[in-house]
Amino acid sequence: MQSLVCLLAQHVVFEGASSLLKEILGINLSGKQIQRVSEWYGKQIDPIIEANQSEYIPQLPQPKTNDERTYVMLDGSMVYTREEKWKEMKLARLFHESQNVGIQKSRNEIVKSVYVSHLGSVDGFCPKLERHMSTIKTRKVFITDGAKWIWNWVEDNYPGSTQILDYYHAVEKIENLARLHFKGQKSKKKWLDEQKKLLMEDGVANVINNLQHFKSKNAEVARAKQTAIRYYTEHEDRMMYKTYKSKGLLIGSGPIEAAHRNVIQQRMKLSGQKWSKSGVQAIANLRCYHQSGAWNIVKNLIKLAA
Repeated sequence: MQSLVCLLAQHVVFEGASSLLKEILGINLSGKQIQRVSEWYGKQIDPIIEANQSEYIPQLPQPKTNDERTYVMLDGSMVYTREEKWKEMKLARLFHESQNVGIQKSRNEIVKSVYVSHLGSVDGFCPKLERHMSTIKTRKVFITDGAKWIWNWVEDNYPGSTQILDYYHAVEKIENLARLHFKGQKSKKKWLDEQKKLLMEDGVANVINNLQHFKSKNAEVARAKQTAIRYYTEHEDRMMYKTYKSKGLLIGSGPIEAAHRNVIQQRMKLSGQKWSKSGVQAIANLRCYHQSGAWNIVKNLIKLAA
């Protein structure tokens, strides 16, 4: 029963879970009771991960070959807390490249992922993520935005990995510059298309050169130009998109952005929701275990606590 309560609570709002229990099973449990039970079990997950009890930590299955690559994608989105208002929920998504399968001519689906969430500091998130990565022996490919803490962590801990700056975040910098500078749509599109083509041809050095010679017509454009130059210069080695694609690698962080919508926002960012920090992390933990296909672990934890 407690497992069912937790399962419903990670999927729908507490009052909705209460209604479902009554309508389907004829069981009367208030939304508050469901909240207390589910948050209590969700809060047990972080100490277990911190203690590195590996049998209770979701891991990716072993890949078919050692040559297979494993993607690690990280990003953050905001949830509303009572204590600090809007606060970033960090999320990671791990999957092997063979789990990214074609389901239609121009559409792929990732059939198995492991998700890790954390509301709080980098110092809390990174060790938590590493415990979910401890069994991954294959080559790692990190795809994320330009957040310095992410790349510092990757370089310190996974120096032999492939590092890719998300292509769409890269393009945002020149799109912002073009929006501020160009009046006409045709001239803006022409300039942007030229820069995007260079990026896709491993020509980031040429883009930086073009930006350096870009004539700023006001202070706002000048600031956007310098921001783009710094960003591209800092991440130049992570923007070899033609090379990545020639190796069959992804170049965009769409899977982690989709994960934020499906794993975090769909449950934790509904209209009018205000969470306690411990409560939102508890439900996020349950949701990550469910979406990782690891609900049996939660059921085992509940049995141990009974």
